[in-house]
Order: sequence, then structure tokens, then C-alpha cells
Amino acid sequence: MLPTVEASVPVLYVNDIDRSQAFYALLGWSVLRTGGGGTASWRYLGSGEHTILLAAVQPRLITVELPLLVYFYLDDLEAALRSLADGGYQAERVGYPDHAPGGEARVLDPDGNVVLLGQRTAVAAADRKAATGAEARFSLIQRAAEAVSLRGGAPERCQVGQLDGTPCTAAAQVKLTDSWGDSVWGCTDHSEEVLLTVRGAFIAVEDAEGLGRFLQGRTARR
Repeated sequence: MLPTVEASVPVLYVNDIDRSQAFYALLGWSVLRTGGGGTASWRYLGSGEHTILLAAVQPRLITVELPLLVYFYLDDLEAALRSLADGGYQAERVGYPDHAPGGEARVLDPDGNVVLLGQRTAVAAADRKAATGAEARFSLIQRAAEAVSLRGGAPERCQVGQLDGTPCTAAAQVKLTDSWGDSVWGCTDHSEEVLLTVRGAFIAVEDAEGLGRFLQGRTARR
């Protein structure tokens, strides 16, 4: 017989535990217990029945900034956004996806990691707020998709899978890449998701003014 998980506690390694505690306090987390000493310290935070653990060690761990560190569902997203703004953190409204019909927002924690906030309780269409910061990004996606449509060369289907692991059946319209050289073709919706959540991802624009032409010009002048 398999065991039953009674609770799970995300452990977040941070550089400045006081600063991180103050950030998560803006989202309703309060200190339940503290501990450690010397080269390590931790703070156990709670909000209702939920808990997270902040941990800091010396010397500092070499941590990677994550495209998505943690996702919090809140009972009042607007109150959370006001609290973050009062604390000096600017959140970006993402929209109203199916899993968060009450709204979704994105904010960076003190270590530069992405924290997503969602509200499960839906709001009326008349009360919905416009997304912030996404208009310019979507315009770039549309322009890239139009260029691909004219030039051709894209695979038939989007290569970014759905959240449940099933393939996306939409047409591939935009090529995305990152600083490590990985690339993927996505539909406009999944391209928006990638650019929003993956740190270092950008649109790969393939035209005659690319790096290859630049390097060829340097070679010709030698």
C-alpha cells in the first residue's frame, strides 16, 4: 500500500532572508518558526493551511534564476497586487486563463525568480483588467508570424506541448530560441507563454540582416 502525502512544503533558497521574508509577507505569508545559526538560517512561513520554507546559507549557494519559481492561488488577486505595489514590487497582469479565471499576474521575487499569482474565482467580464506589458510583446510575435508566413520554412505544427503533455495542434508560426542555443517553433499563444515565463527566451528573426551576414562582412574585409 502506498503512503498518502499529508502536506508538502516548498523550500526556497534565498540570498537575503530578511528581504525575502518581507516580499512574501506582502502576499499574506507570516513567520511561524525560525531556526538555524552560524552558516545557515531558515524561516517557516504559513498562510492558512499552507506553508513554505525560506532557507539561506553562507557562503551563498550559486542558484539559477528560474522562469517559474512558485505559483500561488490567492482569494483576492487585486488585493495582492495592491500589496505588492505598496511594497515597491511591480507585477505584470497576464490575463484570464482557464486555470485562473479570476486573473493571473507575474512578479519577480527579490532573487529575480518569477512568481505567478492566480485567482480561481472568476470575475465578470466587465470587471476584468487589461493585461500590462503584453501588448508590445504580442505585436512582435504577430510581426514575426507574418514574416514566417511570407518566407515559409516553419514545421506544420506547434512544437510546444499542452500543460497535460498532449501535443498542440495549432500551426507553428514563430521560432523561439534562448541564450543557450535551444529553439522551438510555437503557435502565437504558446510563443506568448514561452516569452512570459522562460527567462532568456526571445524571438528568432530569420532575415538577410542576421549574424551570418555580419560575420561574412567582417571576413571579407580581412
